[in-house]
Amino acid sequence: MNPSAIRIGLVQQSCTGDRSENFEHSAAGIRAAAAQGAQLIVLQELHAGLYFCQTEDPVLFDLAETIPGPGSERLGALAAELGVVIVGSLFERRAPGIYHNTAVVLERNGALIGTYRKMHIPDDPGFYEKFYFTPGDLGFEPISTSVGRLGILVCWDQWYPEAARLMALAGADLLLYPTAIGWDMRDSDDERERQRDAWRIVQRAHAVANGLPVAVVNRVGFESSADEQSAGIRFWGSSFVTGPQGEILAQAGTDAPEVLVADIDLRRSETVRRTWPFLRDRRIDAYSDLTRRYRD
Repeated sequence: MNPSAIRIGLVQQSCTGDRSENFEHSAAGIRAAAAQGAQLIVLQELHAGLYFCQTEDPVLFDLAETIPGPGSERLGALAAELGVVIVGSLFERRAPGIYHNTAVVLERNGALIGTYRKMHIPDDPGFYEKFYFTPGDLGFEPISTSVGRLGILVCWDQWYPEAARLMALAGADLLLYPTAIGWDMRDSDDERERQRDAWRIVQRAHAVANGLPVAVVNRVGFESSADEQSAGIRFWGSSFVTGPQGEILAQAGTDAPEVLVADIDLRRSETVRRTWPFLRDRRIDAYSDLTRRYRD
């Protein structure tokens, strides 16, 4: 039986090229969240290292690892030691030439109990993920844990209402978004703020439309690029947790590492859905065109 309330911890961190150092920072954040009573702790997208997708370089495939493998095993040991559920984000080497951006879930006994492979893969200046990641093939399936059914989606997935909806329809208790998103500093201040606002708005809208809590954890800090034509990326942090009406329960800052902890009342989803029954009133008989790319 799922709990009626949980305390969640988000570890917003900056990364360096030293993977051991990055893991120690992640572990310290996990320990800090656990010390504050967090039962579920979520790490940012690709927390083991720098955001390498700013350039296309075949050598960088060497950063990938198998699952199970070293990254999942280290997180599993921490989960067992602290008695918490941990969601991590790894660069998965599935087979020669097949790599994924994969979230892993470690139960409080340390067992690897589920994975989610990022479904939507961007290809934008500074975010050349299609070069590295094969689109996910595990579908939109929540992962059952001792703290509830986790609807895990990753970064670019967060812009798609279809992904959030399918997780909700499959019985997710909350939506989780490990993320790596930031600014091109050549953009104006106004443009940068519009981008961050849009990012927050769309995810709060997923909470409202589905009557579910949403938790988003983003990396923070500046990371330069090997591409001389690039200005690098300043990741804007701003990790946050919302309730099922999009209400902000906790939010981190934009420019520093932070461990964010919030309490989520899972019973509120039932209360909200009784008065805003969006799932009940869906016209599933009229949505067939959603399977088309575009109506010409």
